[in-house]
Parts: sequence; structure tokens; C-alpha cells
Amino acid sequence: MEDKGGNILEALGREFTATRDINLLLKNVFAIIVSSYKIERGMISIYHRDEDEISVDIHHGYTDEEVRRGIYRPGEGIIGAVVQTGEPVVIPDISRESRFLNRTGADRAGLSGIVSFICVPVAIHNSVVGAISVDIRNNDQRDLSEELHILTTVSIMIAQAVNSRMEMIAGERRLKLENEQLRRKIDADSVPHRIIGKSGAVRDLYEKILMVAGTDSTVLITGESGTGKELIADAVYENSRRKGKPFVKVNIAALPKTLIEAELFGYEKGAFTGADRSRKGRFESAEGGTIFIDEIGDLDIHLQVHLLRVLQNRTIERIGGNESVPVDVRVIAATHHDLEERVKSGYFRSDLFYRLNVFPLYSPPLRERRADIMLLADHFLELYAARMSKIINRISSDAIDLLVSYYWPGNVRELENCIERAVIICSEDTLRACHLPPSLQKIGGVSQKGTLEERTDAFERSIIIDSLKTTKGNISRTADELGTTKRIIGYKMSRLNIDYRDYREG
Repeated sequence: MEDKGGNILEALGREFTATRDINLLLKNVFAIIVSSYKIERGMISIYHRDEDEISVDIHHGYTDEEVRRGIYRPGEGIIGAVVQTGEPVVIPDISRESRFLNRTGADRAGLSGIVSFICVPVAIHNSVVGAISVDIRNNDQRDLSEELHILTTVSIMIAQAVNSRMEMIAGERRLKLENEQLRRKIDADSVPHRIIGKSGAVRDLYEKILMVAGTDSTVLITGESGTGKELIADAVYENSRRKGKPFVKVNIAALPKTLIEAELFGYEKGAFTGADRSRKGRFESAEGGTIFIDEIGDLDIHLQVHLLRVLQNRTIERIGGNESVPVDVRVIAATHHDLEERVKSGYFRSDLFYRLNVFPLYSPPLRERRADIMLLADHFLELYAARMSKIINRISSDAIDLLVSYYWPGNVRELENCIERAVIICSEDTLRACHLPPSLQKIGGVSQKGTLEERTDAFERSIIIDSLKTTKGNISRTADELGTTKRIIGYKMSRLNIDYRDYREG
């Protein structure tokens, strides 16, 4: 036994001398331990002080899913206790140990005979930086003193490597954080503050706005009514080279059909009864700048050819005129219609559609960005409370449940109107469910009963599940969308009994 232990330590010493890559070193050291004893499973866990979490870094015999679930807090389970106390623990028979949480969910019932568990701290200058833990087949019920001695010695040998590994991880996190902060600053500086949201769908929209804004390409904004298509047009203009030059807006749906042509293209004196002077249209008024044509899908098909001429030739003709007037105008259009369907049904010209659809921007409905609902609700609460000189500090949990679970067919516009109405009614410092419209009171959704913890869990569960649906079960994207870490999302999913695989395609 002594020779065996000496041989193992000699092999480990050679590994430490030969291997410079920290990650590879930890893997090779662990492989030596695993091959030397009857180890079924094992892991090296690292204590991340910034998040106060212990998570698996190097492992043997565990699936990726089990590793993802293997997150502890100091004091939780045996691994958490070892990290907290700095004292090793030996469990002769793990099946009889109540402190063993098995957070990974690994199936030990499939292992034959008695399985023992050893966990030793990894410490530098009396500061615990992690833990080594192993499952060992122990049918002969030996005292495991040699294994404990070897693991304790190994823990001392790899402490510095683990510390270096932690510093590397911390450096990567700092770099990621700095990049994220820089990106957010760019977003904040570049995108109008009226576009509110941190969801993946909104961040994707931000990126596309910044891509196209610096060009003169035609932009087509699509999306349901109330999603903020005009705000997107504002964002494109404010980040374009044409900022500071005319920005002319026209809503086709708000104009009488008989006036649309004159409004867009202007007219000459005497062109029709009452035309006692020549008048520029919106395109000429936008010379050198940008024109935003809202509800382009409602444009009469007979007028669509005139707009097509502008996009093709960059010229217009006034009503009653016979001269082409050149225009230097960038076109941004928006519609709540499905233009492809309108093309199929004959209500919209296919050539105009393709001219408009150079760079499409999709304004997502509120139900596809539920993570933004409370950001928007808080914004509108602050806005209207200030306007009405009221002090309303927060939104109650029952009101939050209703807001988050509602379908929002009217999207952001409906949410804004809902909060404005609630502020009018509210006569206390908290906006409650009773202040919300009856349409929200009738819905099901998150439970309105239970303890604060139960209702908070239900709310968190609904948010995470909704995000998983959006990301198609991608945990990393879900963490990004919700503004947290993959490790925290994994922990919450495990605690709330959420399986990401339920939301993957196929």
C-alpha cells in the first residue's frame, strides 16, 4: 500500500513538472487518481467567491447535465460543508448519509456494492478555494485512510494550480463583464432611451439598427400594432449620417385616400380646384434627410407605382406637373400587415415590396419579450406618477403576476395605457392588482395564492420557462437574456424543477 501511494505521488510529481497548461494539468492529475483506485466518479469543484457558489470544474464519470446541476453554496451538503469548514469528510456508505444531497442527480443505485465518498478541501494560506470529491467502491469496507492521505496530498499539490485556474476564470469573467459594459454603453449611447428592453429579442434588434443606421439603405419595419415601430424608425434616423437633416413622418392610414398623393408628392398651381399655388410634398420636404412612411401596407395600389419610381429613380412628379424632380431621401417604411400575403392577394405590388424589403427590421410583440415587461411597467409607472404628482414606489407581487402572465394583444401601447390607468386609480404608495384593468383580472397565469417564497418561485419559473421557449432551450442565451450567469440559471432550473430539454426543437 505504501509503495502504491509512493508511486502515485511520484507520477503526480512528474505531471506537475511536465505540464504547464493548468486545465490539462488538473485533468491529468485527476486521471491518475481515478486510475489508481476504484473510483467510479469524481470532481474538482471551485469556489467562486464573487457569486458565493461552488461549481464543478474538472470531473470524471458525470454527464454534462449532472455537472450543470452540481452547484452548491458554502455549507450546503457535504461539498459545501467541506468548503465552509476546511475539514475533510469521509463517508463509509453514502446510501446511509442524510447530509449527502446528490445535487448532481447522479444514479448511485446502479453501482454495485457499497459506495464510499471522500471530500477534501483545496486551500491556499488557510483560504479554501475548492474541493476534491470522489465516489469509491468499497465492498471490503476498508478504512480508506490511504485514499484520504493521497487526496489530501494531491489537494496541497494542486492548490496553486486551482488558484491559478480561478484567476484565469476571474480574468475571463472580468473581460466578459468589461465587454458587456462597453456594449451596453454603446447601446445606451446609440439607441434612443425610449426603446426599453434587455431581452434577447430587443438586443438583437439594437444590433440590427446599428448595422443599418449608418447606410442609406431602405428599411422596412414590420410588427404588430403597438410594438413601437415608430421608435425603431427614430433610432435608425438618430444613428444615421442624415441625423440633423429633415426627418419627415407620414402615416398613410391617417390620411384620406384622396389626399395621399398630394401629401407625398406635392402639386402644381392649378392642378385641381383649390390649388391656388404650388406646394411641395413630403418627399421634397425631406430633401437630404429621411422620410418615414408608416402603415405602408395601406397605400392604394394605384399610388404604389409612384413610390416605386421614387425608390428606383430617386425622382418624383408633382400632381399637375410634367417634370421629374430629383430627390435625395432615405426611405424608412413600416407596417403591421404581412406584406407577402398582401402581395399574394393582389393588394400590394411585388416589385415595390422587394424594393422596400432591402433591410427588414422586426419589432417583436410583448409576448416574445416577457423579460422586458417589468422594465417597461416600472418605466411607465415612474413616468405617469411624476406627471400626476403621485408617489408610487413599487408594483406589488400580485400585480406583477398579472402583468407578466397577460397576453398583451395591444403590446407596449396597451401596457402603457394599462399603467397610466392604474396610476390614476391608485391612491397609495404601491400599485396593486386591484388597480389594473378587468381584462387582466380575468386571466389565469401565475398563482395569486401562497407564501411570498412560493409566489416568487412561480414568477421566476414563468420567466425562465418563457425565455427557454424563446431561446429554444439554450441555457447560455437564456442567461444572457435575463441578465445573469449560466451557473445561476442552472441552479434556479434545478431548484424549480425545469428541464431545458423540454424546450428544444425536435
